[in-house]
Amino acid sequence: MSKLMDLFNGKKDSSPPIWFMRQAGRYLPEYRQVRNTFKTFLDFCYTPEKVVEVTLQPLHRFDFDAAIIFSDILVIPDALGQKVSFQEGKGPVLSSLSLCSFQKELSLDRFLTRLAPVYEAIQGTRETLSLSKALIGFSGTPWTLALYMLEGEGSRDFAKAKKQAFEQEDCFLHLLSFLTQAVSTHLIEQIKAGVDVIQLFDTWAGLCPASHFDKWILKPTQQIIRCVKDYAPHLPILGFPKGVGPHVVTYGQLSGVSGVSLDSSIPLSWASQTLPTQLILQGNLDPLALVAGGDSLKRECEVIHAQMGDRPYIFNLGHGILPQTPIPHVEECIKWVRSFL
Repeated sequence: MSKLMDLFNGKKDSSPPIWFMRQAGRYLPEYRQVRNTFKTFLDFCYTPEKVVEVTLQPLHRFDFDAAIIFSDILVIPDALGQKVSFQEGKGPVLSSLSLCSFQKELSLDRFLTRLAPVYEAIQGTRETLSLSKALIGFSGTPWTLALYMLEGEGSRDFAKAKKQAFEQEDCFLHLLSFLTQAVSTHLIEQIKAGVDVIQLFDTWAGLCPASHFDKWILKPTQQIIRCVKDYAPHLPILGFPKGVGPHVVTYGQLSGVSGVSLDSSIPLSWASQTLPTQLILQGNLDPLALVAGGDSLKRECEVIHAQMGDRPYIFNLGHGILPQTPIPHVEECIKWVRSFL
């Protein structure tokens, strides 16, 4: 069994398991070589043999304890029927969506057919991946997906989407419910295909107003986790409510997750003392510390380990690895983490 799965089963090693969000990505020359053979990013995501290849690339280079399947959170709106593309220098672009008539434009009818290559890639990865390494599947959450779907692109504040959510909240809650069903279905299919762990990415959770946290983030997350647990009661689920600050306590206590991934702004000593002891904590090295490397990186690694104390945890970044990250810095970081006793 993998070191990561051992942790969820109550077996703590002398050093924590380690993997990085976006560990299969643009900082690797072998990834860029494969990516350049595709005209569109979604074509890449829907080509199983190449997804298997890039998912495994980081584990060929580094001593990570888990692979995370290469995909994107926006395959969900794409599979529901919203046009999604990725433009160089701009990021995702989605066709316009009418909030109160979204069900005329979106459908679950061909959802699993469109996403079948994702599940095929998971099967291929699990067949190739050593049993000593865990395979992580993932999805975006209804809140984060809804922001992209209503904004039509990435944004710092998603003002257009949030304005609609406030003005037409009944319709927005209906959209969240619809996305909850889609996310749950997608996660269960990933489990059927062979993932060992799930991570829920709520990348824009920090943009949710405190007054609506329960309705717009917590309840949909609870519903997804109940649905997944009905199918796979013992499968670990990590939640990543990025940017929520003190709301991470409510999230950890009430969402139903097995572990919480913490962004770089969360003090680990506070989180370790405040969050329920049965929760596995994950995080939270600043990705730019990994870019910087050297003594500062080593100190950050040591601080994380010291602040976690005796609590079992997963060493990870506070967000995804950055494209400009030097490969030797990743090697150094893993070496230092492995040296923790």
